[in-house]
Amino acid sequence: MAPRRQALAVCIAGLVALATHAPAEEGKADSAVLIEWLLQDGRDLKDIPFSEVLAATTGKNILPVPPDAAWLRRLATVLDRTLAAMNDPTHPIHTVGRINEASRFIEDQLMAECNKEPGWSCGIPRTSAGEEQRSGYPDLRLVLEDKSVVYLDPKLFARGSKTSTLRTFYYEPKSTTSKVQDDARHLLVGVQHNGGEEGKIRFEEWDLVDISKIKVQLKAEFQASNKDLYRGDTILLKSPPSRSP
Repeated sequence: MAPRRQALAVCIAGLVALATHAPAEEGKADSAVLIEWLLQDGRDLKDIPFSEVLAATTGKNILPVPPDAAWLRRLATVLDRTLAAMNDPTHPIHTVGRINEASRFIEDQLMAECNKEPGWSCGIPRTSAGEEQRSGYPDLRLVLEDKSVVYLDPKLFARGSKTSTLRTFYYEPKSTTSKVQDDARHLLVGVQHNGGEEGKIRFEEWDLVDISKIKVQLKAEFQASNKDLYRGDTILLKSPPSRSP
């Protein structure tokens, strides 16, 4: 096994052990095994094909997309209809306060347009427990006429931000709530918007990205929320309650 792939396998095994309480090395806690690995030098977890990550965490393969597939042309038409519908001033997407709140509307519209295609069926992916789940990767599961599966993951981006280095795609591996249950094609649907110029959001164009070709990186980060920090058993002293004048 190549060193980088071996490193990926070790890291994922540690993460899964923590998430599922699987046995770690004899005599060591799950967290100790993972932290020991993270502290070692020379771990290169950059430029990892996402297809390797998905295969390691789900056992399912990302299939490459033939560029001449007839269903791709149909999907292009579906995406044109989706943007046209969302640019209608009466569409509920124009009532959202922030552009970040628009993603749910795009998913719903794309799902509706896919379901208009004869022989196609599009819905929310089910987890390994059989439950529909909106959050997490991927957003939609499209079944084509030949019963093959295409996972769709719509993403919004502002005009001029294609070269941004800020994180816009992430994947959190989980065993019980994994939404990838098929060997399938995976497509990211990038939708460009105008940033709300002149007080009106407009969706300008789309890009269809073959996720089998993207690479990702892992950043080890331990974090806590305010709920974790300000618990009754963590607080040693408190100031007296402030009194209103």
